[in-house]
Amino acid sequence: MLELDGITKSYGGRRVLDDVSFTVAPGRLTGFVGGNGAGKTTTMRIALGVLAKDAGTVAIDGAALTAADRRRFGYMPEERGLYPKMKVVEHIAYLARLHGFGKAEATAKATALLERLGLGERLGDLVETLSLGNQQRAQIAAALVHEPDVLILDEPFSGLDPLAVDVVAGVLQEKASTGTAVLFSSHQLDVVERLCDDLVIIAGGTIRAAGSREALRAEHATHRYELLSGGDAGWLREQPGITVRDFDGGYAVFDAADDDTAQAVLRAAVARGDVASFAPQRPTLADIFKEVIQ
Repeated sequence: MLELDGITKSYGGRRVLDDVSFTVAPGRLTGFVGGNGAGKTTTMRIALGVLAKDAGTVAIDGAALTAADRRRFGYMPEERGLYPKMKVVEHIAYLARLHGFGKAEATAKATALLERLGLGERLGDLVETLSLGNQQRAQIAAALVHEPDVLILDEPFSGLDPLAVDVVAGVLQEKASTGTAVLFSSHQLDVVERLCDDLVIIAGGTIRAAGSREALRAEHATHRYELLSGGDAGWLREQPGITVRDFDGGYAVFDAADDDTAQAVLRAAVARGDVASFAPQRPTLADIFKEVIQ
């Protein structure tokens, strides 16, 4: 488990990280979200040891992180850093060899990973000839090829089309299933919500929310309900304790003052005719994000 505790960082008297604390658990995908300048990249670089912190600790499995531990990390920066004049498979194999794999094994690992990422037909091409999206896939391969125990990815889905997003998401899920702790940042909240097990939301250099996706949804849930009935649901507007948010014939979304009020609506709906569905609306990641950064 990767643990960050009380991390602070200042530049020229301006504090950019303030008491940042969260964990990244093995076998789980942790989404790290925040606006531009929120502190995501700085936090990741401190976790990797490429940037010094002013205070706080970074630990793995309860012990302070060492240089040897960091060799167990895989990192993909937001800026592309591959050598443009190298062939794709040779580049990824070279990175594997830097981590101790023999030439044949490194080439086999690089080939298999690039094929899994959809670059099987581009193995012998120079990196500079790849599209930006394919360079992104190659950059992800570079972070994965040495089979890290901790994987940190800064905007891995940037520049990818929807099909490529699905491919990369599948690869990350496979990696997490082997026990790897995966931390990734992204501005694409719909992808984060679909993919992650845990969420960390940062704004202004402070952690505003952290926990499992389901726990955060439950914590930030409101008394908002969705009703679909066979008749016109206009009667909802006359119900006490109800604020209708959306309405279209037999479909309505409404806020209730409390659970008892919601149950009274359900009873009234059943008494008026068929009820196709009635359920609380769970907040999306976008809803939670907007709430906690205000």
